[in-house]
Amino acid sequence: MEANNQYKIVCQNISKIFIQKGKQRVHVLEDISLNVKQNEFLVILGPGQSGKSTLLRIIAGLETPTTGTAVLDGREIVGPGPDRGLVFQSYMLFPWKTVMGNVELGPKLIGIHKKERREIASHYINLVGLQGFENHYPHQLSGGMKQRVGIARAYANNPELMLLDEPFGQLDAQTRFFMEKEIARIWEAETRTVLFVTNNIDEAIFLGDRIITLHGKLPGRMHQVYEVSLPRPREHTEMKFLQLRHEITEASELTL
Repeated sequence: MEANNQYKIVCQNISKIFIQKGKQRVHVLEDISLNVKQNEFLVILGPGQSGKSTLLRIIAGLETPTTGTAVLDGREIVGPGPDRGLVFQSYMLFPWKTVMGNVELGPKLIGIHKKERREIASHYINLVGLQGFENHYPHQLSGGMKQRVGIARAYANNPELMLLDEPFGQLDAQTRFFMEKEIARIWEAETRTVLFVTNNIDEAIFLGDRIITLHGKLPGRMHQVYEVSLPRPREHTEMKFLQLRHEITEASELTL
């Protein structure tokens, strides 16, 4: 492993054991070590029950590892912080707030003046393609639009690291494909370090600079690392895309 100061995130020998009712021990992660470069789009790819969301939650500071360490910018992660933006599969919007109200909430909570926070929120609402919907409430939006609000809200806090946990898992196939293109566009427009969790091979190849796969049964363990050297924007029908898809499929237990 190279010097830690070359990386945005360094995870070393992370294991996680949950103690359930009756004191049953569930071993979720085992000996995970990975590095994430500044402004890298890293995808953590694995099937259900491989521990990938738990790993993301440890980096978010929402869980603590049983053993090992997770370090962000040279500091051990001991809890959540504004330097990390989170987007989950569930939309987690405040139903009584408009699009604008949801997106400007973070800047409001840290005391940014109304005029400035409106400008910040408007910028990210426009970035995710929701201009004209500022005064709509979540119940008036489609699933894809709700997830865009979640992405805009996370960006509005100006995090150094974006953590996305299967954000398109609830969407239909057509909307999911559209949102994949949108997240790639947004990342290129405002590049920052991204960790993206998915169980979809095509999604991982379409988005990632690098893909880390986890074994398909608990405890989750590192399986393979794939460099994605395809130019952007990517097409699912490109020969190199299909070759990498075949390679990952053959080496894994993932369901397409």
